[in-house]
Amino acid sequence: MRALLFLLCGLFSSFAVADPLPPMLAQRAPADIDPTPYWISEKLDGVRARWDGQALRLRNGAAIAAPAWFVAPLPGFPLDGELWLGRGRFDELSGIVRRERPADADWRAVRYMLFDLPGADGDFSQRLARMEQLVDETVADWIRVVPQRRLADRAALQALFDAVVAGGGEGLMLHRADGHWSAGRSDALLKLTPFLDAEATVLAHLPGKGRHRGRLGALEVIDAAGRRFRIGSGFTDAQRAAPPAIGAVVTYRYRELTPRGQPRFPVFLRERLLP
Repeated sequence: MRALLFLLCGLFSSFAVADPLPPMLAQRAPADIDPTPYWISEKLDGVRARWDGQALRLRNGAAIAAPAWFVAPLPGFPLDGELWLGRGRFDELSGIVRRERPADADWRAVRYMLFDLPGADGDFSQRLARMEQLVDETVADWIRVVPQRRLADRAALQALFDAVVAGGGEGLMLHRADGHWSAGRSDALLKLTPFLDAEATVLAHLPGKGRHRGRLGALEVIDAAGRRFRIGSGFTDAQRAAPPAIGAVVTYRYRELTPRGQPRFPVFLRERLLP
């Protein structure tokens, strides 16, 4: 294990913990994507967490209050991954991660699912091999690598996509096998989901009618392009009773843009975690 850590640390000589690398972000996969150049994995519905060598951090850089035992096995170089409980358990996970004082019993069920080594040399196949070796030599079953596979053709990709979505998964991620890590949006990392997704800021709570009388009917939001619209579906009863606050950033899904440029059929997905 110690020899592996020395080897991996050498890959990150330019990394500065005080100045974390910005994340690598996925582009949307085209409909006619050829899967053969890619490693393919499920898109996990968890909380993205980057390890900077000293602390777990959200995508925006805010520190996550994880138990000391949870992060103790992590190395002194950067990792990128997803905190995950399982399909359909994002709200539960969000509650665990938000706490300023971590609850050990809750964190026992959380897994840190690694999917990349930020700033490391080599293509994704090489980085994947290093992650797998690291996890194999780490005596911590909560630290794992997101399972990756290669597929022979678009029919196999479609079959896997359909199975994941039917089982409650969000879709697929495609890492180009010969792709090198780079900060920001990259065509070496693609996502394949049944809907488009985006973020918007909550402007107002609109009252419900009928069975939703007395609680949230819809959120009025504005996106980065200045489009104002309403999100009225996708909420649980608990979320309608205690909706995201004014000013909160939420993630929503939609099918496409209308001819007027508005998201068609926007559906609430989750509130983005903020510091």
